[in-house]
Amino acid sequence: MQDPQTKYPAPPFPQQQIAVPGTEKEMNPKADHGEHSYKGSGRLAGKKAIITGGDSGIGRAVAIAYAREGADVMICYGYHTEEADAQETARWVKDAGQQAILVQGDIGEEEHCRKIVATAIKEWGRLDILVNNAAFQMSHKTIAEIPAEEWERTFATNMHSMFYLCKAADPHLLPGSVIINTASVNAYHPNAALLAYAATKAAIQNFTANLAQVLLEQERGIRVNAVAPGPVWTPLIPSTVPGPAHFGEDSPMKRPAQPAEIAPSYVFLTSEESSYISGATLAVTGGKITI
Repeated sequence: MQDPQTKYPAPPFPQQQIAVPGTEKEMNPKADHGEHSYKGSGRLAGKKAIITGGDSGIGRAVAIAYAREGADVMICYGYHTEEADAQETARWVKDAGQQAILVQGDIGEEEHCRKIVATAIKEWGRLDILVNNAAFQMSHKTIAEIPAEEWERTFATNMHSMFYLCKAADPHLLPGSVIINTASVNAYHPNAALLAYAATKAAIQNFTANLAQVLLEQERGIRVNAVAPGPVWTPLIPSTVPGPAHFGEDSPMKRPAQPAEIAPSYVFLTSEESSYISGATLAVTGGKITI
């Protein structure tokens, strides 16, 4: 057994500020996505999954875990993303013996979201899992500092894309299919520096609960859940958070999570072990209370 408080690096981290949205290679310390630790057991054998923001951070960890559980993975990433990060995630998926499809574009645009789903159907003939994970954030001390364009981009990337992708996927989802959305501890404990981001995460949680009810009432047999991570060490942090040296220090764990610690929640919510769970949010917050 390992002490969870000392399992991974804790603040203070080296001072760093990298360009938005950040890349994995620039981070210090490097993030752990389960590359050398996650062991699959065939729980998702033969499944086909779309993961937005799959190039890095939580998305990469989920892609690795899904692949090692037997799923083929579509890795969706944005124009602002380092191509090398997406290729690295694809390499880990292929190393697990699974197909990796890379799709680049702006998920804030409905047409691109339709393209993502259409590509999955063309390549695989079906879609079993949709993970809405991509996110954009910027830090500001006051509401006056937030440009309208940035507010709109935050909602377009984090929230509107979720609606577009779920709507595009809906006709293709069969009973047993799963949708998982990435919320945040900020849905429960708003961050004063992340007004736009926190607002989208609260909306995501409500969207998740509502869509789950809609699909169950239609007797579609499709489950919708969310994961609400606490602070996680991803490229977004040293690129958008002032003073990342102390990131996660105020968590009850006294450190941020690593992406590898978040990914198993997505596997659980996708697997048959969670067949009676829908409309729920699984909090992975390092001890931060969410009720």
